[in-house]
Amino acid sequence: MDRKVCLYTLGCKLNFSETSTIGKQFQSNGFSVVDIDDSADVYVINTCTVTENAEKECRQIIRRALRKNPKAFIVVTGCYAQLRPEEISFIDGVDLVLGSNEKFNLFDHAKNFEKSELACISVSPTDQLDYFGFASSTDSDSRTRAYLKIQDGCDYKCTFCTIPLARGKSRSMNPDDVIKEFVSLVKQNYKEIILTGVNVGDYGKAHNLNLHSLLTRMIQVEGDFRIRISSIEPNLLTDEILELTASSEKMCKHFHIPLQSGSAKILKLMQRRYTLDDYSQLITRAKNIFPELGIGVDVIVGFPGEGEEEFLETYNFLSALPISYLHVFTYSERPDTKAISMPNEVDVYERKKRNKLLRLLSEQKKNDFYLSQVGKHLKVIFETENDLGKMKGYSSNYIRVVEDYNKNFVNNITSVEVNKYDGVYCSGNILGNKFAFDSSLFAN
Repeated sequence: MDRKVCLYTLGCKLNFSETSTIGKQFQSNGFSVVDIDDSADVYVINTCTVTENAEKECRQIIRRALRKNPKAFIVVTGCYAQLRPEEISFIDGVDLVLGSNEKFNLFDHAKNFEKSELACISVSPTDQLDYFGFASSTDSDSRTRAYLKIQDGCDYKCTFCTIPLARGKSRSMNPDDVIKEFVSLVKQNYKEIILTGVNVGDYGKAHNLNLHSLLTRMIQVEGDFRIRISSIEPNLLTDEILELTASSEKMCKHFHIPLQSGSAKILKLMQRRYTLDDYSQLITRAKNIFPELGIGVDVIVGFPGEGEEEFLETYNFLSALPISYLHVFTYSERPDTKAISMPNEVDVYERKKRNKLLRLLSEQKKNDFYLSQVGKHLKVIFETENDLGKMKGYSSNYIRVVEDYNKNFVNNITSVEVNKYDGVYCSGNILGNKFAFDSSLFAN
């Protein structure tokens, strides 16, 4: 009898790529992959531990799965499982807790998927997290974009972050293996390949190379595709990478560059590896090299010691930057971090208020950036038709575009002349793509 598995991911794009690889293992063992709203025999929850909310959501998903099938075998893995396996094992219904190393060998730890009274825990110590688990999107995904994990772990010591404890030291995939898998994804017809990792910009130290040298090899691969970097630390976004991005059509004109605070005092308390002047000069340089560049920014509000003055410094700093959007995080106390014992804790209500203010600023930044694209030609990859007969996609510089559905433009890099922004999406005239010169293709 065909068995069913549900794979649920919390957190970052790296987690999604790893979940996808785990899903391929299940498919090769005769499982069908189903949605969280369906009843499954096995539920695998790949967790995050960046915020307390991510941990709460993990517990909610476990309860949701057991309501669908009380007899289901529940596997919890990922960063939360690595850091607090015993805590997870006491959650009713959990059968198996796997750490960061073990999740890639899930079938070795749960061969029969039979429930028992006590949860089994298999988690390696942090100092043994030196294994690089390969991960990428697979044919089982419905995405036009593929995630390719090229790096794992982090050597940084940010005072708010538990990821080095959950992921171990920085390590990278062998460059020849990266290119081999990259070519495979291109042949599978993925048109956008997103490079993921905990600290992608740190790629290659053990192999005596860097991210720029890897990107240079990647853009030489034949095919119609583009490369997007999921996120890159400001101290690792070099002029070489900026210039390569500006000069190659195969590089997405978009970077997500964490800032975390616009206050020099708070940035120092966070133990970040750059100054505000460094960051501001980087953004200015990037926009000078390519004015249409889309730039996203991570920022944390409510960090210990962030008073009204420090928050206002952050707000004004971000307001003055030519960026496209913000990802705003409310500071969450994490066990085993330096920040948890710092004085001058910010009231939770005040944290939420500051979060809302920065989200409003983000919306303003997004609107300004989208409006600036009216009259421009954007390179868009459209995804499948929705219920309203529309297709949506992202441009190279991370603009969300919507048009009437036309199958000939789905999963192709398509040129769109933008003539409208409705407050949510840009839209305009489809000019075509390199595989669609026949005028008959423009008929729905």
